[in-house]
Amino acid sequence: MSLTCQVQVILNNLSDEKADAVKKAIEPDNVNFPEGLSLSLEKIDNKLVFNFESRKDMKKLIGTIDEVLEHVQVALKVIE
Repeated sequence: MSLTCQVQVILNNLSDEKADAVKKAIEPDNVNFPEGLSLSLEKIDNKLVFNFESRKDMKKLIGTIDEVLEHVQVALKVIE
């Protein structure tokens, strides 16, 4: 049996400049993911939408989400 988990995180009310800056800051981290783990990132209106998916280890998924959100928080602090 294969278990797939999808998590969506949405950052609301971002200006275009902030959303673009965060997206650019996160893109270098969005490579060489472990097998079975993926992240897609898209800007929709004034939102930045993170779609995480894991087909294997849920602990890695949780750790990855935590790490990405830490990077987002740092990027937003630097922007301000």
